[in-house]
Amino acid sequence: MKHRIVVLGAGYAGATAAGRLAKRLHRDDIEITLVNADPDFVERIRLHQLAAGQDLAVRPLRKVFAGTGVQVRIAWVDSVDADRKTVELTGENGAETLAYDTLVYALGSTIADLGVPGVAEHAHNVASKQAALRLRERLNELAAGETVLIVGGGLTAIEAATEIAEARPDLQVAMAARGGVGDWLDQKAQAHLRASFERFGITMHERADVTRVTEGGVVTRSGAEIAAGATVWTAGFAVHPIAAASTLTVSAAGRIVVDATLRSVSHPDVYAAGDAAHAAGVGGKTLRMGCATASPMAWLAGDVIAARLTGREVPDAPIGYRKQCISLGRRDAIVQKVTEEDQPTSKVDAGRKGARVKELICKATMWSVNHPTLMAPSRRRRLVAPAAGPVATA
Repeated sequence: MKHRIVVLGAGYAGATAAGRLAKRLHRDDIEITLVNADPDFVERIRLHQLAAGQDLAVRPLRKVFAGTGVQVRIAWVDSVDADRKTVELTGENGAETLAYDTLVYALGSTIADLGVPGVAEHAHNVASKQAALRLRERLNELAAGETVLIVGGGLTAIEAATEIAEARPDLQVAMAARGGVGDWLDQKAQAHLRASFERFGITMHERADVTRVTEGGVVTRSGAEIAAGATVWTAGFAVHPIAAASTLTVSAAGRIVVDATLRSVSHPDVYAAGDAAHAAGVGGKTLRMGCATASPMAWLAGDVIAARLTGREVPDAPIGYRKQCISLGRRDAIVQKVTEEDQPTSKVDAGRKGARVKELICKATMWSVNHPTLMAPSRRRRLVAPAAGPVATA
């Protein structure tokens, strides 16, 4: 029997891991199944563009993985039984159980409401394609002069605010952040960010802790009310509760706790990558959620699994950072170079040069997903024991 590898989630982490495994392992020995609820690859780092009215390329997963040996299953993941090594799905064929020998858990994340009342009922977000399209529809309904309020001060908040402000100069765009907006950046980057906000006419409400979202805006802890025709929630992300509902060891935030090889500390047949993984990077700091970590985690997970199955040396070098890229509309961006521990340096590319670098990175990321098995067949390795069940680890 072939060794069954199931990959849950086809975002940057899952799609890349599936392609990496197909590159590294001989298809006569393995069966790779990629499970995803959406039939298309969702370019999440561009969802703020989709919300602002731009159309994104449609990339059907079955077309992306055609001829690679990766079987794409369009289905929702209902639960994971890590002890029985099965996954419960609801998809095109109804409810079914999918068994695995090795599982790659990469279900990603969604918004975290942080317990704030009214987020689910009244706020929009850009955490999924469907949510971005709903926000797009709402923005089209707004009349000139109405306010769009972005709650949050991080990367997603900044990109959403500037993209909407550029696409809809007739609207008033504002931000409400618990702390400062972009205050982790180097001084040069912060100065450029403030100048961009001024150019777009974006109003900032800093140190404004939002405690309630209403139909017409938000209320802050101080009791101040900020009116808005549309509120966009970007104040944080949370993982799906599926892992926490299983017997897998998870962090307080519900992320699967993994070792240096992204292997579950409680179930050695399970690996986690992307937002769903609680992993330590360079310096021992927990890796943050985002595409900047999803792709290298996927590369590592694919290489580790392939090495263990083929009896080769297992890589375990910690993942480090290089830069943070923030788009400010289509013609402006900040590329903040950082240390491997994700601390900002004084090296910053901004303006049109930053925009070119950011766009190049986005395109390169998408190219790697769209060409999942661009490697000579001779590089694919045979398994040590090409059969279902546990394989000796290195």
